Amino acid sequence: MIRHALARLEHRVNEAQEELGPLRISGLITEVTPTSARVAGLSPFLKLGDCVSFGAGDLSQLAETVRIEAQGATVKSFHSMALARTGERVYYAGGLRLFPDQSWKGRVINALGVPLDAGGPLRRGTKAANLEAAPPAAMRRARVQTPLKTGVRVIDLFTPICSGQRIGIFAGSGVGKSTLLSMLAGSRDFDTVVIALVGERGREVREFLDDALAINRPLTVAIVATGDEGPLMRRLAPKTAMSIAEYFRDRGESVLLIVDSITRFAHAARDVAMAAGELAVARGYTPSVFGELPKLLERAGPGEEGQGAITGIFSVLVDGDDHNDPVADAIRGTLDGHIVLDRAIGEQGRFPAVNVLTSISRLAQTAWTPEQSNLASKLRALIARYEDTRDLRLMGGYRQGSDAELDQAVVLVPRIYEAITQSSSSAPSKDAFRELTEFLQAK
Repeated sequence: MIRHALARLEHRVNEAQEELGPLRISGLITEVTPTSARVAGLSPFLKLGDCVSFGAGDLSQLAETVRIEAQGATVKSFHSMALARTGERVYYAGGLRLFPDQSWKGRVINALGVPLDAGGPLRRGTKAANLEAAPPAAMRRARVQTPLKTGVRVIDLFTPICSGQRIGIFAGSGVGKSTLLSMLAGSRDFDTVVIALVGERGREVREFLDDALAINRPLTVAIVATGDEGPLMRRLAPKTAMSIAEYFRDRGESVLLIVDSITRFAHAARDVAMAAGELAVARGYTPSVFGELPKLLERAGPGEEGQGAITGIFSVLVDGDDHNDPVADAIRGTLDGHIVLDRAIGEQGRFPAVNVLTSISRLAQTAWTPEQSNLASKLRALIARYEDTRDLRLMGGYRQGSDAELDQAVVLVPRIYEAITQSSSSAPSKDAFRELTEFLQAK
């Protein structure tokens, strides 16, 4: 008897669900500001990072929870708060999920994983990628041991890169940062290239993808969040790129990850934190920014034994050419090396405008042979002597023959500068040390 009654009750519940449709947890918008909205009724069901949706049809918007209180939650839209209205119903949507697939190579997507090209819908992978994944455990990570050839002579000579290394390109605006990244993106030493263009001008996106990535385009997944998009999209784009890179790394592939620029990620993270009520502590940056940066950067690098590796190249836009900017300083301390682009060198017409005296690769000794290490040290010493005496020579205080080392620097360093000058249209270097030797001997 009881069994029949339960069966009838279950049948009635199923009928009611079919009539009402799927049950959804909802709340109401109680306050709207230009940067966020206040939602009542959802706090018990939310955790930080969860998403909610509001609107309907083509006007549907997705927002992220950035602050939770007992009386209500603060949410920030991935697009715009202009369509939010007080009294409008908001639905719980859970956390963001991404399902990368091998077929994503050659595609261009936004930070939410929505295709931006004409390639049709993306194929859904079988396993969800965690956008906030933890880096591999330190003691289970493989060691960085395999040198790479970037094809850029000044880098291969003075700041060599290894597979699984994380290195930053530090530069002010207009010093050739994007051009150098485009040269590095053409490297043939990788199975997959993942590029996050964060806060870039919309005009530059097509140029970068069509020109700089012409060779590696079939191997590339590009994630684009242009400067006109909201801070949530710009903050999410590097995390999406990192999750996709981790998917290919876990398949045993060697992945090149380029993020241009990590500074705009920091700017976006600051905007989101301030919308949540966090106070600034260092030149306008909130404390959570300095927590998010290492969490993201540490995810790049070698995987566990038997997996592939993510070689991370992160461009750092130095505000006002101040290389001691808090964000630049925090990033420099986390990475395995830094390449500094100097505006004065660019003004001399030498590109890439790399300052070899202030640039360093912490894994150079792994990439160099003992002979190459010795030669690079001698070249760096000659350049240092040449630059330190520039003012003296300009004032006429230098006499040839009075200092043999300086005489050698005055003769060789201009030739070295000429040898390491390289444009994006030049053929990639195949053996930088041999090419430098041949160039100096030919002179």
